[in-house]
Amino acid sequence: MAEQARIDKWLWAVRIYKTRSIAAEACKKGHISIGNRTAKPAHNIRVGDIVNVKKAPITYSFKVLKCAENRVGAKLVPELMENVTPQEQYEILEMSRISGFVDRARGTGRPTKKERRDLDQFVEEGYDFSTEEFDFDEL
Repeated sequence: MAEQARIDKWLWAVRIYKTRSIAAEACKKGHISIGNRTAKPAHNIRVGDIVNVKKAPITYSFKVLKCAENRVGAKLVPELMENVTPQEQYEILEMSRISGFVDRARGTGRPTKKERRDLDQFVEEGYDFSTEEFDFDEL
């Protein structure tokens, strides 16, 4: 293993991104940072660096244990990196799952504008059922 490696190759090698081109694109968009500085795809990392990866809605943090530019098997990934993401980030992820999108039947697509307004009204202030007319015979 080398003393340093390109960040885009390392992100691909440790299976954070599926392809190297996706990893390079994430670097170009500013989703990857090392020591609070955004990293370009050709930036070299060293053992001990903390790599921050922004994947909405949270930022993952990984400590570099070994540098590699060739993809490794999934079982070997813990030898190359350590996940040091703070617990608060995982709590944010869980909250976004819970409060995020109301469950919809698969394949029904995005909500219409009216459905979106109704969902927002329901979530934010409690839905006012007195404004709707229901035909309970149809149920």
